[in-house]
Amino acid sequence: MIDLEPHPEGVVLPVRARPGARRNEVRGEQNGRLKVSVTQVAEKGKANKAILKLLGAALGVRRSQLELLSGDTSSEKRILIRRASQQAVRAVLDRL
Repeated sequence: MIDLEPHPEGVVLPVRARPGARRNEVRGEQNGRLKVSVTQVAEKGKANKAILKLLGAALGVRRSQLELLSGDTSSEKRILIRRASQQAVRAVLDRL
């Protein structure tokens, strides 16, 4: 189960990222984190932008609602989903 954290502005989603993959996809759960793969390489923030774009589409939220809180240069990231409840995010994650 993915360890969602409450935040004053919404929910924090822990993510395990894999840049430089063959395709952009949400790959499920690993060690309490959402595992995602993106084709962009990890240079100059390209992979981070691709991850936020992928998550926006997968979760059905606007890109402006997503913010990278930590893990700028790490594969383990924390992403804030603004104006979202834990229940709503959990329901979407269960469908993915």
